[in-house]
Amino acid sequence: MTFSEPANHSDHWPDGLLLTYYGDDFTGSTDVMEAFTAAGVPTVLFLSPPRPEDLSRFGHVRCIGLAGQSRSQSPAWMQQNLPAAFESLARLNAPILQYKVCSTFDSSPTSGSIGQAIDLGVQHVLENWSPMIVGAPRLQRYQVFGNLFAAAAGEVHRIDRHPTMSRHPVTPMDEGDLRLHLAKQTRRRIGLLDIAQLASATGQTQLDKLRSAEQPIVMIDVADAATQQEAGRLVWQNRGHGLFSASSSGLQYALTAYWRSLGLLPAKSSLPASTKADCIAVVSGSCSPMSGAQIEWAGRHGFYTARLDIASCLEAARRINEIERLVSDAVAQIAGGVSPVVFSAQGPDDPAVTGFDAVAHAAGFTREDAARKVGDTLAEIMRQILDRSNVRRVVVAGGDSSGAVASHLGIQALTVASAIAPGAPLCRAWSHQSKRDGLEIALKGGQLGSVSFYGTVRDGVSDSS
Repeated sequence: MTFSEPANHSDHWPDGLLLTYYGDDFTGSTDVMEAFTAAGVPTVLFLSPPRPEDLSRFGHVRCIGLAGQSRSQSPAWMQQNLPAAFESLARLNAPILQYKVCSTFDSSPTSGSIGQAIDLGVQHVLENWSPMIVGAPRLQRYQVFGNLFAAAAGEVHRIDRHPTMSRHPVTPMDEGDLRLHLAKQTRRRIGLLDIAQLASATGQTQLDKLRSAEQPIVMIDVADAATQQEAGRLVWQNRGHGLFSASSSGLQYALTAYWRSLGLLPAKSSLPASTKADCIAVVSGSCSPMSGAQIEWAGRHGFYTARLDIASCLEAARRINEIERLVSDAVAQIAGGVSPVVFSAQGPDDPAVTGFDAVAHAAGFTREDAARKVGDTLAEIMRQILDRSNVRRVVVAGGDSSGAVASHLGIQALTVASAIAPGAPLCRAWSHQSKRDGLEIALKGGQLGSVSFYGTVRDGVSDSS
């Protein structure tokens, strides 16, 4: 690929990596990879800190990610685990080090604290500000005067009134102004470059006022294509000696919009088309309304759907039998040409969700530990399905479930193979295990995709634009 010369030196692409990132869950990690790869920035996602021999295998890439599971973890866990992860990425010397957050910003002082991640991450860079971009119009996420909005069922809601995120079982969003929400998680000063400043070209002036040795967080509104490009310009032209940014994939969309305006990238984003698969296998640990609708659609359109019994997977003896039941049924369906979907809940009003705390308590688990147990059970089900069948394309719905499944399968890295839905690409797995190498896997956030998502994964799509 040949790129045109940028307008000035400050806009020039450096040699080597452009960005490294740590994903706060696996689905979000693939979201970043999709946004960059489609735009023309080759990206690879590692599931553990890459070794030199791993990096040499992907010497052509301009972005390296590390998939994590911090979104559901405590500040103490972050304190123990994130510094080493950030350090491993910082050693790669990209001009931007990103902590990738969800575009719905689900977090709290006690679980998935974005503020804690920022406090740990800025220690690995030199610049005197930390940009934050959350808005991503392609994903129907919009930030206006610091307030976050997200779509659901074709309607845009302020995030604290969103039908899913306002009712999230672990990190309910009860505040739409992200400055106020984040202030509960960090003592760091939080500034804002709002859409009025971006539109009037005064964003740089405001940024200059906000920057200081204390490395304040600077949120940047993104609501449309114009603010997206301007946000990318401000970040890239002020990257200096290295930035740390806690941002959604909105950062990727903003940067690529700006790079595209300079002629550094193709005018149109695209990914290869996906082909049809005979069968796919799905496990879903998501309780979002969209996940519920996708499961319902699958059951009405030729998929075999089977529910995981929550109480059984929290009891050691019953768990073994429950896994065998579901795996045996799924493998039999695959042998007959039918794609199975194994799920733990069907929407937020499912009794498995509303009664989850009581079931967890009865089994002697906290809510968080029980949720991890469910994720591990779904992971084991997927592992056994793959070992006992010839299926080569799979889907995992739900961030925590995706992390557990990917960790169980012996996968070293992922690259984007083709487009399926915005934020949920079909990936190619890289593994030292021949049965896993080349596996096609989609890690889908609960709210992403249309109701017919599983049909699209099975049948393929012809156009990624």
